[in-house]
Amino acid sequence: MAPFNCTPVTEFILVGLTDCQELKMPLFVVFLSIYLFTVVGNLGLILVIKTDARLSTPMYFFLSHLAFVDFCYSSVITPKVLGNFLYKQNLISSNVCAVQLCCFLAFMIAECLLLASMAYDRYVAICNPLLYMVMMSPGICIQLVVAPYSYSILVALFHTILTFHLSHCHSNIISHFYCDDMPLLRLTCSDTHSKQLWIFACVGITFISYLLTVCDSYMCIISAILKMCSAEGRCKAFSTCSSHMVAVTIFYRTLIFMYLQPSSNHSLDTDKMASVFYTVIIPMLNPLIYSFQNKEVKEALKKVFINRNQDSEFMKFRK
Repeated sequence: MAPFNCTPVTEFILVGLTDCQELKMPLFVVFLSIYLFTVVGNLGLILVIKTDARLSTPMYFFLSHLAFVDFCYSSVITPKVLGNFLYKQNLISSNVCAVQLCCFLAFMIAECLLLASMAYDRYVAICNPLLYMVMMSPGICIQLVVAPYSYSILVALFHTILTFHLSHCHSNIISHFYCDDMPLLRLTCSDTHSKQLWIFACVGITFISYLLTVCDSYMCIISAILKMCSAEGRCKAFSTCSSHMVAVTIFYRTLIFMYLQPSSNHSLDTDKMASVFYTVIIPMLNPLIYSFQNKEVKEALKKVFINRNQDSEFMKFRK
């Protein structure tokens, strides 16, 4: 049989979220507002944690890295989405598409693993409080951050290389608003069976194993909280974990729905809505979740605003 002639694809066309011109400008305003809130919320959270001495603890060390990942995570996707609302033809070169896919996968996996590190931190704080400073020393905290970053970069590079070594010749139209594995696999004329097995294996090993780690940590935490004699102690212990539990539940449920289902069950419209949720909405929600439910962060934010108001009043007085 003659070999299949295939012209290499040098650029792709992103379909985007909608073809309706009347909806593009309202959606642009909505997504721009969300992105600005995400940038201000996450960078502001990092700034507050770095400047307030009371937040120099392992928990807030991990939280600052989670905010950084959320900022990068959103910045990889949202600016291109905003551009897609403004341009008639949403072109993206093959190289830029590969970079976007690699960065997206790296930050997504890093967030997943950082949430597991934060669960371990809460487990040690509540179940082994006397050994907390030993078990969560600065060296161990750095390792629990470096390991997720290193692993996520390696896995992202591996999957990106696999995806872009496939021959994309059926079409160059990606039925999505960013470069993701699933839509790209629909364009290839190569055998994708091994690639899909790698996706399922990596997702299963990474997400399920770390989800089990989180669940095991919180089972021990809940058991320890219920054994506390003081109602005030139980309330305080639960309040330190509630924000993280909410963030973990939202993030993991969305990703499991997205990636751990057979490819035959994937609906493009459903995938787009799920993708909007975990690429745009979740990075915005995390600063809200950790700020509004955390007394120490709220006090630090009040301190920042009070100091700014006092400085501005002092400058006015001098003038």
